[in-house]
Amino acid sequence: MPFTRVADAEVHRGFRFSVHRVRYRGADGTEFDRDVVHHPGAVAVVPLHDDGTVTLVRQFRAALDGELLELPAGLRDVEGEPDERTAERELIEEAGLAADRLDLLVVFHNSPGYCDETVGVYLATGLREVDHDRQGAEEALMTIERMPLDRALAMVDEGQITDAKTIIGLHLTARRLAS
Repeated sequence: MPFTRVADAEVHRGFRFSVHRVRYRGADGTEFDRDVVHHPGAVAVVPLHDDGTVTLVRQFRAALDGELLELPAGLRDVEGEPDERTAERELIEEAGLAADRLDLLVVFHNSPGYCDETVGVYLATGLREVDHDRQGAEEALMTIERMPLDRALAMVDEGQITDAKTIIGLHLTARRLAS
């Protein structure tokens, strides 16, 4: 690799992430700084019911000062917990659903220009209702919306669903069903 990390200093530690000022040296000797957000990562789940509907959640997102319709999802915030277990837990917590099967659809980087966060998106099938276990102010007031997968995809096209993990998960689910 033509770049060498020469310095790394934490400049902020927040509730969920930290920000570092990182200095690199290029192959020609030029040095430059970048701000890098270190994030624990997250998982998201596409709950696909036997009738072809999907369950989404509508919740408040402080960074946008508004609500988004999105897949059930959550942080990898339990030390040592495997991603699949995190997906199972978040599906129960947010949607009140348990799955007989979870299949990894994709792992992607949200914003690699400044953040190391990865998101693993799972397809959940064989769903059954269970008691939810909502945690925190946002989850306490979230609502659940179940709709045909085709309707959810139309909402993406119409700009009503704008969340990246949701767009990716819905499209990959549709592609899997088509093959």
